[in-house]
Amino acid sequence: MSLKINLSTKTIIKWSLWAVFGILLLVFFIRVALWEDAYYREKEGSERAEVVSITTDPEEELIEVQPTETEVQEYIVGPKRPRYLTIEKLGIYNSRIIPMGVNAKGELATPNNIFDVGWYEASYAPGEGGTIVIDGHNGGPHVHGVFKDLPDLAEGDIIKIERGDGVVYRYSVVENKSVLLVEANKYMSTAMRSPVAGKESVTLISCTGEWSQTQRTYLSRQFTRAVLVEN
Repeated sequence: MSLKINLSTKTIIKWSLWAVFGILLLVFFIRVALWEDAYYREKEGSERAEVVSITTDPEEELIEVQPTETEVQEYIVGPKRPRYLTIEKLGIYNSRIIPMGVNAKGELATPNNIFDVGWYEASYAPGEGGTIVIDGHNGGPHVHGVFKDLPDLAEGDIIKIERGDGVVYRYSVVENKSVLLVEANKYMSTAMRSPVAGKESVTLISCTGEWSQTQRTYLSRQFTRAVLVEN
C-alpha cells in the first residue's frame, strides 16, 4: 500500500522561503563568530584599560589624618600588585597604593584618605609591560594632599613603585602637563598609553589649577607620565 503525498505550490513556496531564511540566519551567525574571533585575536596583548572619566565629585568625605608608620607597614597586598609609591623629590615615601575602580558615575575613583594614592585596577600592574594609572588628591578642606606638588616634577625625576613582593620599579618622568578640566576626559585616552611606544609606563593624575567655588572642584587636572628605567 502506498501513500500519495500531494503538496500544493503554495506550501512548497512557503517552506522554500523558510529554508532560505534559515540558511541566511546561519550564515549571519557564522560571520559574527568569525568576526569576533578575529577581533579578539587582533586585540590580544593590547592595552586593556578602558577610558574612564575624571572624578569631579565634591561630596566625598575625606580623611586628612596621615597613616601611622605601623599602619603603613601593616598594609599588605598581593605579590604582583602595587603596594607603595615613593617620589623623593616631593617628599613622598611609601604612600599606600589602594586598588580603585570607578564610582557610580563611571568616574575614576580616588582614596578617601588624602595621603593614599589610588591604583586603577583595570590598568596594568608593575612588571606587566603596560601603563599603570594612579591618582591622588591635591588636598582636603584643611590639609595639602599627597599630590599637591605634582606639577613640580620635571623630566628625568624618578617615581618608584614597590610591589607586594618587595620588587621596586623605577620610572623616569618624560611629560608633566596641566589639562583644563573640560579637556581632561578627552586626554584620558592618551594618559592610558605609554608616552614611549613599547615601554612600560605610569601615569599619575591629580587636581590642580584654580578652585571653582561654583563647581566645588579645581578647574584643571595634572597628568604626569613616566617610563620604566631599565636596571
